[in-house]
Amino acid sequence: MLRGLDISDMLIIDRLELQFQPGLNVLTGETGAGKSILLDSLGFVLGWRGRADLVRQGAAQGEVTAWFDLPDDHPARAVLDEAGLPAEEELILRRINTADGRKTAWVNDRRCSGEVLRALSDTLIELHGQHDDRGLLNPRGHRVILDEFAGLDAVRSKTRKAWRAMGQARKAMAAAEAAMAAIRDEEDFLRHAVAELDTLAPQPGEEAELDTRRRLMQGAERIREDVQRAHQILGHDGAEGAMSDAIRWLDGVADKAEGQLDVPLAALARAMVELDEATDGIVSALDHLTFDPTELEDTEERLFAIRGLARKHDVSPDDLATFADGLRAKLSALDAGDADLGRLKSAVAEAEAAYDAAAEKLGVARRKSAKALDKAVMAELAPLKMERAVFETQITADEPGPDGRDAVAFTVATNPGAPSGPLSKIASGGELSRFLLALKVCLTREQSGLTMIFDEIDRGVGGATADAVGRRLSQIAQTGQVLVVTHSPQVAALGAHHWRVEKQVSRGMTTSQVVPLAAPERVDEIARMLAGDTITDEARGAARALLSG
Repeated sequence: MLRGLDISDMLIIDRLELQFQPGLNVLTGETGAGKSILLDSLGFVLGWRGRADLVRQGAAQGEVTAWFDLPDDHPARAVLDEAGLPAEEELILRRINTADGRKTAWVNDRRCSGEVLRALSDTLIELHGQHDDRGLLNPRGHRVILDEFAGLDAVRSKTRKAWRAMGQARKAMAAAEAAMAAIRDEEDFLRHAVAELDTLAPQPGEEAELDTRRRLMQGAERIREDVQRAHQILGHDGAEGAMSDAIRWLDGVADKAEGQLDVPLAALARAMVELDEATDGIVSALDHLTFDPTELEDTEERLFAIRGLARKHDVSPDDLATFADGLRAKLSALDAGDADLGRLKSAVAEAEAAYDAAAEKLGVARRKSAKALDKAVMAELAPLKMERAVFETQITADEPGPDGRDAVAFTVATNPGAPSGPLSKIASGGELSRFLLALKVCLTREQSGLTMIFDEIDRGVGGATADAVGRRLSQIAQTGQVLVVTHSPQVAALGAHHWRVEKQVSRGMTTSQVVPLAAPERVDEIARMLAGDTITDEARGAARALLSG
């Protein structure tokens, strides 16, 4: 509920603060006094797109602040939560417009965008007027209006859920089909590559091992001959045999040398031990340097094959085994693909059937509710002196979507036999006002806490019809808050709270102000509305009669 509005330096408003109340709030005043400026200012702080030249002449910036009551269950709290803004018992919106056109907005003293303001405004205010394209005159919103009238939230939610599920099922199937098509395009390559990799069966680390073995064998060919020659020189026919002969000769004469050969014989014995160890080591080395001549060829062939596959598939040799696993997985997916596609197609069919059932149930409920809405609106038209008019909610087939397959449009015919057409094109200004009011009365019967603004919705009507309009507005205001800008004394007299908008000229500067009216002042204002500039006693008497109900 709108509690207050503070306006500074906007158009012809210098400074203005208003505090609104529940029930029917009426604003009256002469044409041009500035009533529309109030709505322009309120629309500005709510983020509505409107006129650009809002800053008062000579001012550096204009500013508007609006504050609202915000009960715990108010839908604006969801908007605040999504935007990461604080929610308190009171919601304060503030917006500044500089002279050069820059706009800045705050919600509860936190900076926000115009998009957030507009999202909040959809939950805070409803504006209705003869040229309103945000509310009932916009055909794109008629389906939502019908659903709200009929209380179809649960059915519509189920349809939206079915639509999302159908979309997800279709998306999953399309992705699977695309993946299968891509795999089929490379099926020949996959099967050939997997067979080639399976035949070679490379293992991580194998390339390095083969390379080391190859280099060892290549080196062995060059050094084995020298090692073999050394073995021969140190062997029985070489150093070993010569040392054995020397030991045998010296040992034969040692007993006659008076101990002079003992040291040489001991040294030769030790040398023989060392020579034996050296010979054993050489023999062992020769064993390791001995290999099948074809082994080098086989090693090189496998090493080059592994490296060739790695280059072919642009992976490292150690990653060939993992790469092969990936190719096998693709082939497995291809082999299992037909079964998966069959399952996904069944899921799509089930999701489509569920959506069709939900959309059909929603459509049936809408068609039934449309008749109830038409009947309710027609019942409201008679007191508004439009008993011969016809209101009809037309439902036609539409493209399937999250809200079903129905297009909804409110149509009217102002006279029997006349063709029906869109609400905004068939009715005249006064007729349109009454159609909108009748429709709004029907739509708000089960709602409470709404803030609605009616901008001269009573234009073009007078007398008993204007009185009927006022009583309908008063009826709506019983469960919420209504602000009405009016030129009708009958409507003004039914207001629970009354303000007069007036224009003043001081020091060559024109400003607009809004004055709350007490009971005596209301009599004079309504008399002015009845009689014009010259207020007579008769006009005051008529005004008192209107106020007395």
